[in-house]
Amino acid sequence: MLQQIARQQDVVEIAPQGSAPKAAALAHVAEQYGYTYGMAYRTGFKNSLVQVRMYRDPRPDARVREAATIAAHPRAGNGGTVPGLKQGSLKPLPEAAAAVAVLKDLVTFDVMALYIADRRQKVMCYLACVVLAGLLLIDKSPVEAVASGGAVALLCTVAFKVGAIRRGKIAQRLTDAGFLAVRDEQGAQRFLRPGQQLPGHTNPFAA
Repeated sequence: MLQQIARQQDVVEIAPQGSAPKAAALAHVAEQYGYTYGMAYRTGFKNSLVQVRMYRDPRPDARVREAATIAAHPRAGNGGTVPGLKQGSLKPLPEAAAAVAVLKDLVTFDVMALYIADRRQKVMCYLACVVLAGLLLIDKSPVEAVASGGAVALLCTVAFKVGAIRRGKIAQRLTDAGFLAVRDEQGAQRFLRPGQQLPGHTNPFAA
C-alpha cells in the first residue's frame, strides 16, 4: 500500500485483509497520506477477505496532511513508525482509535451489502425452502418435510432481520458522525463525507 502511495496513484487498493478492523486501520494510514475512503467489498475464497479502495483527495488540506505525515514518519514501510498505528502492528494508537472506528463502520456497512437480501433474493431463498420440502417428501413423511423446509425458512428470516438491524445501527452511527447517505447507480445505499462524490472517479471530490 505504501508503495502505491509513494507513486502518488489516484487510486490505492489496500491488500485484502481478514477483517474489517484490519482494513480500517490501513485505510486510516492511507488517509494520513492524503487519501480518502472510497469503497469496500468482499473478495477471495468464499468472500472471506475485505478489500478497500482509497482515492487521492485533491483538496489542499489533504496535501498539508500528506506533507506532515511524510515529515513525521520518514521511515514508514522500512521498519519505522506508521501514522496512527502501534509500531509493528495494525492496532490503532489511542489518538487514532476514534477515526479508525468510523472507518470500520464504513467498511462494515459496505461489505454487509453482500448479505442484505433484496426482494428478489428473499423470494429465491423461500422458493429454495419449498423445493427442499418437496425433495424431502421423497423419503420422509409430509409432516417432517414441511417442518424441515419451515425451519430453514425461519433461519433465513432471522438472518435477514438481524443483518438489517445491525446495518441500520451502523448507518445511524455514520449519520451521527456527519456522513451523508446517498444511493449509487445500482440503488445501493452508501455514506459519503460532505462534499464527496460517489467513488468511481479519480477525483471523488470533483464538482
